[in-house]
Amino acid sequence: MHELAITRNIVEACRARAGNARVLCVTLEIGTLTCVMPEALRFCYEIVTDATPLAGSELEIIRLPGISRCRDCGGEVIMHDPLSCCPCGSVHLTPPQGGDELRIRSMDIEEAD
Repeated sequence: MHELAITRNIVEACRARAGNARVLCVTLEIGTLTCVMPEALRFCYEIVTDATPLAGSELEIIRLPGISRCRDCGGEVIMHDPLSCCPCGSVHLTPPQGGDELRIRSMDIEEAD
């Protein structure tokens, strides 16, 4: 399960940025072609954030599809997974643009008094 290693890296990056501040929410952008399973990432997030300033924080995941073009009909294809095909039925697609993102988009922290 590579999601555990990914989650550890995400949490460490957030901890480094937030310092001792309590983190309320982390928003991730994850491309649909990354083969990262959002539910596995959520499961790992709860475990990895335990006893850290991120404990109890919300994890928001924004899925970003890849965009391709059909070589047969010329139509644009929104790729929600690596095996997507064109609505015309063709699998002859150009290499996708995007869909391979995996980044921390934002982090909300508790205001210090």
